[in-house]
Amino acid sequence: MFSPEIKQSWAVSGILLNMLAQGMILSFSAVLLSGLKADDSTIKTDLETMSWLASVVGMACFPGFLISALLMELLGRKISQILVILPAMLGWLLIYFAKDVTTLMVGRFLGGFTAGASLTLGAVIIGEYTSPQLRGMFLNLKTAGVCVGNSLVHVLGHFYTWRTIAMFGLIPYIISFGIICTWPESPTWLAARFNFNRSEKAWLWLRGNDQNSRIEYENMANAQKQRFSETREKTSVQKHVVIFLQKFTRKDFLKPLFIILIGAILLEACGRHIFPAYALEIIEEITGDKTKTLYYTLIIDLITSLSATFSSALVRMLKRRILLFVTGGASLVILIAICTYLYLTDIDVISKDRAWMPLSMFMLYFLLANLGCTPIPLALLGEVFPVAHRGAGSAISGLILATCLMVGLKITPAMLATFKVYGTFAIFGVVLGFSLIVIYFILPETKDRTLQEIEDYFNHGRFSDKKVCGNDEENTTMFKD
Repeated sequence: MFSPEIKQSWAVSGILLNMLAQGMILSFSAVLLSGLKADDSTIKTDLETMSWLASVVGMACFPGFLISALLMELLGRKISQILVILPAMLGWLLIYFAKDVTTLMVGRFLGGFTAGASLTLGAVIIGEYTSPQLRGMFLNLKTAGVCVGNSLVHVLGHFYTWRTIAMFGLIPYIISFGIICTWPESPTWLAARFNFNRSEKAWLWLRGNDQNSRIEYENMANAQKQRFSETREKTSVQKHVVIFLQKFTRKDFLKPLFIILIGAILLEACGRHIFPAYALEIIEEITGDKTKTLYYTLIIDLITSLSATFSSALVRMLKRRILLFVTGGASLVILIAICTYLYLTDIDVISKDRAWMPLSMFMLYFLLANLGCTPIPLALLGEVFPVAHRGAGSAISGLILATCLMVGLKITPAMLATFKVYGTFAIFGVVLGFSLIVIYFILPETKDRTLQEIEDYFNHGRFSDKKVCGNDEENTTMFKD
């Protein structure tokens, strides 16, 4: 008989493989664009088209977020996750057999669709399938999975063509598909559909039958039973539209949504998706030596992956806010130093012969950023929305994340050409600092909180006076509106 921790880890492994595959999709543009620019490329293109090949992933996230939000509410979490990985599998096949830019664009679009759909859906699944003590670690491991996927593409790009790498991209999806088929349905979704018998069985399979597990389930089930007593009558399509629009008048929907908005801006401003997509170009400008860009990229990839993984351990020891603002503030200071150094080398105040210095600072910057600024905004997707708003919240959050991703990927080539690396990252630094200041005032501490406690916070403006943590009751800090 396997323990609840092992069962939760098994379930989450299916999501983490999806995140690894997502990292491969996001970083694939680096090897694809490099291959298309080669003299022997059979597919010819220009700079504008290549920027669209990179950024179309962000555009494809829009329908991915919307459709996954709809599917997760109508069909449940398990079936939805199975369905949304199929487009990426088809996309990789199209890329492998592509003879023209149009086919490449379609393949990239399908991959982006799955990347977007899996991002919010995966966060919701981890939030609902795991215990409060493990939830933060697993949510942070999502980011580590993406980083490993980034690194894997850059390594494979040294040995294989972009077509062969497209076939490697299928492997994590195939394994993930098999794992997902073994899941039970989400107990939270079943309870929201008032199917409490199946919900309880799924809960006990995932979370065990100890006292804390029972208390958490009863709190969640009672909240859904109360909602059931308020929504017994059938509603028409028009009524559903009205209910959706009314969410924009509710603070328990708007507050989490605003947190996600600022978190999405913070995520892109720290270069989470921009650097892997344009790593070769950025490092080539800094070093002036194209032959060594791959090795520097791999070193930064390794540091990023290790720091994102280490963050999953830190989040079990430290509070979310402490981890975010300490690492975020430190990374901002390092980024200012990088931009200053590169500017001084550009105006010949400092010699350009010591390229290892800004690259070393970049390594330190990404190490710090991936400890807090990258994983925590993504982890919030699985924590902050109440059950009643989880589908709509995921959809709109997805639109926000997709917009930030698409804009970042689309404008970065032009920014690098116009402002160079130091100017581009200086702009990102300003946005990063602004985002940290805003989120300092709006983000509650969610460490070791149950999803029901977090939902109550956004409903009532504070956490309960008491909470159960492990086997003890502890006094909690009161968060006021």
